Amino acid sequence: MTATATGTSIPWPHEPVRVGLVGAGPWARAVHARVLAAGPETRLTAVWARRAEAARETASPYGADTVARFEELLDGCEAVAFAVPPAVQAELAPLAAKAGKALLLEKPLGVDLASARRIADAVAEAGVVSQLVLSNRYHPATREFLSAARSIEITGARSCLLHGAFLGGEFATPWRLEHGALLDLGPHLLDLLDAAVGTIVRVRGTGDPRRWIELTCEHAGGAVSQASLSGAVDIEGGSTRIELFGPQPPLVFDAAGLDHEELWPVLRREFATAVRTGVSGPLDARRGLHLQQLMDQAMKG
Repeated sequence: MTATATGTSIPWPHEPVRVGLVGAGPWARAVHARVLAAGPETRLTAVWARRAEAARETASPYGADTVARFEELLDGCEAVAFAVPPAVQAELAPLAAKAGKALLLEKPLGVDLASARRIADAVAEAGVVSQLVLSNRYHPATREFLSAARSIEITGARSCLLHGAFLGGEFATPWRLEHGALLDLGPHLLDLLDAAVGTIVRVRGTGDPRRWIELTCEHAGGAVSQASLSGAVDIEGGSTRIELFGPQPPLVFDAAGLDHEELWPVLRREFATAVRTGVSGPLDARRGLHLQQLMDQAMKG
């Protein structure tokens, strides 16, 4: 059976999860609203944003409501999806958790370690479900790569996540331009290296996150990996690549040519399943805090 971002042929045996969306920027419009409205696992109930007109433009194609206050959004949903800058997420996500709502969270969890910890602590205290939109992790090809990685001996790894979004366009947003590639791209690549090579216990960073930053990661099993990050280089389509080395031929993950539409139904179903069962998956707020701790290490050099 096949699935797309705008629907799935796999039956869903429960009521759809009623999700409210916080944010109405380009990512909210391109992904969150579209995917959450597709169902059958979720239903987009309402959108709240600080720009009311943007909220209406995001909600109206899917028949969702627009609400004037964040508290009104909470009153009409079971779960809250965030598509806002990390500082805003860190302000509002703890309030949603305290209200008993499941959380679909963006990366990075917060703008710094303290704000990320506030979200993770709020989730733990409230006992609510949480899930991170670490998009690569929901793609079948990524999962095949990680499964293969667990069966080989890894001595070292090198990787990159490079694109030109910071050079201009709708994703050259103020928080990305201020904090650079480490906060924006770092969670994706650190998460994949941590999952493929083994738990990262130490990270050192060199360079300028606004231009190019290089990370050296030490893993619990003794392997060492390198990660190159930049959002300010002109590469058509970007480049996400990981190479794992050891006594066997290299194992390579290359995102070039992948159909990213394949990942959204997986993400949607896993989030809805977590909400309906009350059990978070491994890509939860605690995972986000771990990644934030690694980035905090890297920023300290």
